[in-house]
Amino acid sequence: MQRYFIYLAYDGANYHGWQIQPNGISVQECLEKALSVSLQREMRVTGAGRTDAGVHASLMVAHFDFDDEPMDVEFMAEKLNRLLPQDISVYSVKRVKPDAHARFDARSRTYKYYITTAKHAFNRQYRWRLYGELDFEKMNEASGQLFRYADFTSFSKLHTDVKTNLCEIMQAEWEQVDDTTWVFTIRADRFLRNMVRAIVGTLVEVGRGKLSIEGFRTIIEQQDRGKAGTSAPGNGLFLVDIEYGEDIFAE
Repeated sequence: MQRYFIYLAYDGANYHGWQIQPNGISVQECLEKALSVSLQREMRVTGAGRTDAGVHASLMVAHFDFDDEPMDVEFMAEKLNRLLPQDISVYSVKRVKPDAHARFDARSRTYKYYITTAKHAFNRQYRWRLYGELDFEKMNEASGQLFRYADFTSFSKLHTDVKTNLCEIMQAEWEQVDDTTWVFTIRADRFLRNMVRAIVGTLVEVGRGKLSIEGFRTIIEQQDRGKAGTSAPGNGLFLVDIEYGEDIFAE
């Protein structure tokens, strides 16, 4: 049995998230169908994580197993691209060690969230448009408080099946892209369901002057999702990087 990693990207606007859903099309479903047609057998893939409905990925990783001779990975990547919809694209297929796991072997994941204060005709699906001024200096100060904590229950979707809400955040900062656009970059060893969108929504409350830095810390310490801000819309969020050690790849 040989295991492979698929590196791909997708525009999430037309999908009900990464994971297969009973009543909506998902990115995982499309990828599995294309892989099954390519290999002429029913195939299943395991993703490095789960993005919500409308969320995009400039880099997602998934693995699958194939019990045959080692495949031509460049040909497979091209074949998948011919079969997949235009809003899903495969960068590459790589052979990895049999016990390599797209989810559990990931050392870190990085997301970016884009906010704009102006109307744009061409990027409306990829930005959260907000009205009025935001104090991004204060939002950055609040972002720095995240490094002081490990339990992010306050920013997790309720009633999930995870065993722990502990995460190690390694990066969290706002940067200005242009006169009207800002991007929030956050990197951690793992993320909870809806975590990034809940953090961004709460930081916006800080930027609007409705929440103090002390209040932001109190929300984290209360470990209560109901105390945090409303989740930011999914369309401004991108999964942009997943880091692995070189030791998982086959020679």
